[in-house]
Formats: sequence, structure tokens, C-alpha cells
Amino acid sequence: MAFIVAIDGPAGSGKGTITSLVGKRMNLVNIDTGAMYRCISLYMIRNNISKDDKEAIKKMLEEIKIDMKKIDGVDKFYLNGEDVSGKIREKEVNEIVSQVSHIIEVREAMVDLQRKMGENLDIIMEGRDIGTNVFPNADVKIYLDATAEERANRRLKQNMEKGIESNYEEILENIKFRDHNDKTSDVAPLRQAEDAIYVDSTNLSIEEVVDKISGIIQEKRG
Repeated sequence: MAFIVAIDGPAGSGKGTITSLVGKRMNLVNIDTGAMYRCISLYMIRNNISKDDKEAIKKMLEEIKIDMKKIDGVDKFYLNGEDVSGKIREKEVNEIVSQVSHIIEVREAMVDLQRKMGENLDIIMEGRDIGTNVFPNADVKIYLDATAEERANRRLKQNMEKGIESNYEEILENIKFRDHNDKTSDVAPLRQAEDAIYVDSTNLSIEEVVDKISGIIQEKRG
């Protein structure tokens, strides 16, 4: 039977980085749900599809193909055969991905795909509703958090390392906007599952967070 680890939390809390590192350490397949929504966001930008155009969105979901591959130890994301690993992290995608993830048709399609991925694999998956909606019976549930200010600082540093021009105040404003959207959404809102373990990473190093979560998983596995 598959073993499932669900990691939820707000934007910029380090879910992607932590999930990847914990997955490698604990031999779990890492499925990046955020990248899936980013691929859809990029497709909508390129094809001028409005989030209110239901027919265009339905047609898109029938035609779009999202693939994830590990090449030389690096996770790569493909949109209809094109490597978009870098493009989905750019500013224009950052600005709309939260809104796109609230589109009910998109959410339902992605949840179905995510559940199929978890049927026969030992996986670790991060998002905003993995433990509450996608896999409510996950073996381990973590709610990873950090202050908005710390998350903005992390995102700024990350962007600078990637050569992406950024402004701290704009990033902080975007994070607060996403927090509000995610927590008040009518579609799978961000919240901590009742049986999730809360981990505040504000004053912890990446290694300390990885150690903490890996320990929780190891204890559950026995």
C-alpha cells in the first residue's frame, strides 16, 4: 500500500524546497503540485485565456499535457513537450498562479491527476489542500509555516540567485495577497488539517526543518 506524506502551508513557506529534500532523504517520490498550477498559468498567459472564460478553460484542460521528469537529479517540468522549468517561476506567472489555482475546473482536474499519481507510489506532495482535500487520509500531514516577512525575504533571495529582478515590498504585498486569497477561497481553502503537525520554519535553517520532518516520517513508518 502506498505511503503518503502531505505538506501544506502558505506561499513562500519553503514547501517546495523542503519537500524535495525530505523526499530524497526518505526515498519518497516528490510531486510538485505548485509547478502543475504554474504550467497552467503559463499556458493561459500565452494563449490569452481569461480566468472567467469557462469554455476556453475546459478546452485547455482537454488539450494541455503536463509532464514531470528528473534529469541529472533535477526536476524538470514540461508543458506540451516544452521544458518550462524556468519560465513557470517568472514574475508574470507568480502574479496570477494563485488566482488560477482557485478556478474550480482547474482545481478538479489537477486533484484527479494528483490522486492518480499517488495510487501506487510512496509519495510526498506539497500544496495548500493536500492533507485536507487531495489526500485526507495521508499517513503524515505537516503544516509548514513562517511569517510573511520571512517568506518575502526568502523569495527575494531566491529570485536574486536566479537573476530575477525583484522588489521586497512588492513580494511582501503579493504574499499577503496570496495568503488572503488562499485562506478565503471557496475552492479548497488553505487551512491546517486537524491531524496535521504544525512546523514553524521562521527561525529554523533548511537542514533543521528537513531533520524535523524526516524524524516525524520515520516515527510514523516505525
